[in-house]
Amino acid sequence: MVKEINEKDFSNIIKGDKIFVDCYAAWCGPCKMLAPVVDSISEDFKDFEFYKLDVDEAPNVAEEFGIMSIPTLLVFEKGELRNKAVGFKSREELEELLRF
Repeated sequence: MVKEINEKDFSNIIKGDKIFVDCYAAWCGPCKMLAPVVDSISEDFKDFEFYKLDVDEAPNVAEEFGIMSIPTLLVFEKGELRNKAVGFKSREELEELLRF
């Protein structure tokens, strides 16, 4: 299951063991195409927590992580950025992103 988070919660959430954050915007076509892929993969990778963050509502996070294009996918382990990808990704590409 993918949970919606906001900028205020972001810094605490990424401190978790294995965290996947889909940085998106409501108006973004590729983001809408990616959402069901992320939902699907969240069912299989139970050792990860999956989140969505609207970058239009989180400008500080976007700046901190250099998010210039969306969707941007961020993978954290205990607060440390382990992987980052930009643009629509297939299920196979997402699985690879989670194997750091």
